[in-house]
Amino acid sequence: MLYLSLSWLLLVLELGLVLGSKCPTSCQCLAQEVLCSGAGLTEYPDNLPLDTRRLSLAHNNLTVLPSLELGLLRDLVFLDCSHNQLKEVLESTFAGLIRLLNLDLSCNQLTVVGPGTFSPLHGLLQLNLSHNPQLQTLPPNAFGNDSALQLLDLRHAGLHRLDRTSFSGLSALNTLYLSGNPWSCNCSLLDFTIFLLVKHHSYPDELNATCSEPVEMAGWPIAEAGNPLRYLCLTNLNVLDYLFLFLIGFCIFVGGTLAAWMTGVCAVLYQRALHTAEEEDEEEHLWNHSRMQAGHDSFPHFI
Repeated sequence: MLYLSLSWLLLVLELGLVLGSKCPTSCQCLAQEVLCSGAGLTEYPDNLPLDTRRLSLAHNNLTVLPSLELGLLRDLVFLDCSHNQLKEVLESTFAGLIRLLNLDLSCNQLTVVGPGTFSPLHGLLQLNLSHNPQLQTLPPNAFGNDSALQLLDLRHAGLHRLDRTSFSGLSALNTLYLSGNPWSCNCSLLDFTIFLLVKHHSYPDELNATCSEPVEMAGWPIAEAGNPLRYLCLTNLNVLDYLFLFLIGFCIFVGGTLAAWMTGVCAVLYQRALHTAEEEDEEEHLWNHSRMQAGHDSFPHFI
């Protein structure tokens, strides 16, 4: 009976803490959920409950996400920042959100995603970067330690090319959206197309993720562009390639000539030294012989 009474008391206290927590005037606060969607916010809201697990900031006019304030929400698992005016996210932006599972940054004006921006989010399962038409590319190792990430949405992000190192460490990735981007299917995209062939991820929009240039590749799904790109990039040589081959051949010719000349010089010097040694030996032998002959002639002859 005493146990039940204590349990009820603790439950009432917990409810009181939640209900008594502050809430931004333009938002709605439920149990561990804060809804600030469409509130006309131009700055990150103050007085968010520290036990918030779900936070929606969608459909506002935010330009910056303050890393210090966000970092206080240690229990946050869902963050929706879509449909804002965010221009950049840096390595420190999400540093404190160690429990985050779902992050939506779609429909913003992102131009910069810093290296290692998402690395602190070890448990992140879904990331949406779609409809950021000025993004254009992602840095190497952009998702450094996000080994749990399963879904990545990069649709309509203005991407021209990607490097396979941007996806290093994404061992759990199984769904990747790539359509609506002006892919430049040239040699700089070769590594990424090979990555797509090898990894066998699910591409729900595969047929719409196509090359925009060059003309001969326009319309090709980038997931199928690996083989023609390998032929194009590994068999065709440009002027710089021919210049490089010429320099290599010239260096080999000069090196071979110098090596042969040095070998000949060494052989001549060796033969000269050998011949000189032989002449000295012969002279010494003749000299010794003449001394012996002279000594023999100086002895008296007895009859």
